[in-house]
Amino acid sequence: MQYPEWIWQNGSIKRWAEATTHVMSHALHYGSSVFEGIRTYDTPNGPIIFRLNDHNQRLFASAKIYDMPIPYSLAQINAACHEVIKANGHSTDYLRPVAYRGLGGFGLSADTPTDVAVATWKMGQYLGPSVLEEGIDACVSSWQRFAPNTIPAGAKAGGNYLSGQLVAREARRLGFGEGIALASTGLLSEGAGENLFLVFNGALHTTPVSAALLNGLTRNTIITLARDAGIEVVERDLPREYLYLCDELFMCGTAAEITPIRSVDGRQVGSGRRGPVTERIQELFFGLFNGKTADKYGWLEAVK
Repeated sequence: MQYPEWIWQNGSIKRWAEATTHVMSHALHYGSSVFEGIRTYDTPNGPIIFRLNDHNQRLFASAKIYDMPIPYSLAQINAACHEVIKANGHSTDYLRPVAYRGLGGFGLSADTPTDVAVATWKMGQYLGPSVLEEGIDACVSSWQRFAPNTIPAGAKAGGNYLSGQLVAREARRLGFGEGIALASTGLLSEGAGENLFLVFNGALHTTPVSAALLNGLTRNTIITLARDAGIEVVERDLPREYLYLCDELFMCGTAAEITPIRSVDGRQVGSGRRGPVTERIQELFFGLFNGKTADKYGWLEAVK
């Protein structure tokens, strides 16, 4: 891993190695952090941050769910994202704002200060080189997502991602590119850290937010772009076996972007390669950054 030189922490830019926290910080012991993953892209008009305000609004929403006050405004966190990108010479493509309970009391409900940092680094293709074209092989995990009213799936919180770690690490151990989780109902939920879209007869089908999943901003982007392009989108509960029966299948997220799935549990999906609807969605999505799709949604923010 090549770490960048600079990071933003608690109000100022500092060297990466100096951005430390105490080993007895609340978040380290109890998973009490909220965070975002945000992509930056090079465009003909210079580098942009994709849906910066939307991501950081969700950061504050996640903190609200967990009763975690953030000692900075939304505008200040947005500005910090710009500042750290510039400090690192626009050489990175991924932003990570994170707020977490720092050093204070030691009980579960202890009042502690909230520390905030914004890191940036070079991610590239999260699930491996060439996967956006070639796709991956996935498996259904033996680990299920949390049941309703246990852990709030709608918050992007550090502790929530223990579930995703179990799913992802099991998949890697078994030789798959990524894992897919079922909800406590036995119906489809999402990938280890990605939302799912299945294609039937040219229409996109995706699981609802009630299926113990994070309502991803890439998911929202795809739904918006697809409907505007005349592609039907259906949000509904889906059984596991539909993974084997759909014409196409892909997962999406800020890190994974739009990654085709060519097989599930060793069963070929459709033609076994990226399908035409998946490719069209990729064209619409990446077209936002090469001038082929107009930014009529206000999603692109030039690095200041």
